[in-house]
Amino acid sequence: MATHNDFGKKAEDFAVEFLLKHHYKILVRNFRFQKAEIDIITEKDNLIVIVEVKARSTDAFILPQEAVTKTKIRSIVSAANHYLEEFSKNQEVRFDIISVLPDEKGRLTVEHIIDAFEAFDAN
Repeated sequence: MATHNDFGKKAEDFAVEFLLKHHYKILVRNFRFQKAEIDIITEKDNLIVIVEVKARSTDAFILPQEAVTKTKIRSIVSAANHYLEEFSKNQEVRFDIISVLPDEKGRLTVEHIIDAFEAFDAN
């Protein structure tokens, strides 16, 4: 497996730890529908929270959350709709981004962007 894949997996694991510490219930990781994938599906306060994890080894070019394009949002929303139908969930949904970057000492840091986008942002 490539180094960037290892870093992405480590960042996603780090994001899960962060969410658990903040009392989110992890429902599914790496949910796939057609070509779309949702990194983490959680539940908190009777909300379904769809979490896109973005990690970069540096923020020199763009911040991780800036990599979530309209195309990616459409993909996430489509997969989220399928998840809700497949598992008969009728709760309100929120879309978050967790940005993972190393600090100057190489330790991973998390920025949790709550309500980062809405389903209509995909249009």
